[in-house]
Amino acid sequence: MHQQYFVRLTKDTLVFSAAHFITYQGNVCEPLHGHNYRVEVRAGGPLDENSYVVDFIALRDEALAVVRWLDHRMLLPTRHRLIRVQVQGNEVEVRFEKRRWVFPRTDCRLLPVPNTTAEMLAQWIGVQLCHRLHQRCGWVPQWIQVEVDECYGQCGVWRSDCVQELLRPGETPAATTPGIQEEKTRNLED
Repeated sequence: MHQQYFVRLTKDTLVFSAAHFITYQGNVCEPLHGHNYRVEVRAGGPLDENSYVVDFIALRDEALAVVRWLDHRMLLPTRHRLIRVQVQGNEVEVRFEKRRWVFPRTDCRLLPVPNTTAEMLAQWIGVQLCHRLHQRCGWVPQWIQVEVDECYGQCGVWRSDCVQELLRPGETPAATTPGIQEEKTRNLED
């Protein structure tokens, strides 16, 4: 008999409020707006010597750290083909066609994603979480799934069955997501 185990983490504290805008249909750009996002994490693997997949406390704490880092910030994609994001001193200038926004640098999170959709946020959170859990306790799930709900019942989901590939030798969260490590000290506790 084949058995699989996984854990599911969904808590009232796994939430963040953030502003963003996305583009769609080529060159349509939404107005700036925000969401109260909810995050759910599922991670699977074999049972360890304690008969659990992963320590819930480690999973909870690392998920909270990532989610809190996004809370009350402007989420900006740095890999979008048409949105230009440029840091200039204490400001971030964003351009899309003839539109222009300027934000305080400390209010922004520059994410290496092509668009700040719920699906891309789920992927970014999942990759960060895998790195953080590997750093903290040496644990790597066989698979991970992250769900980001932007409006109750309207979710983007990312799942990876290739977690080892996300954790390439020598890479750290700073290497895969520029900025989180240097900003972590200043902003995770904000």
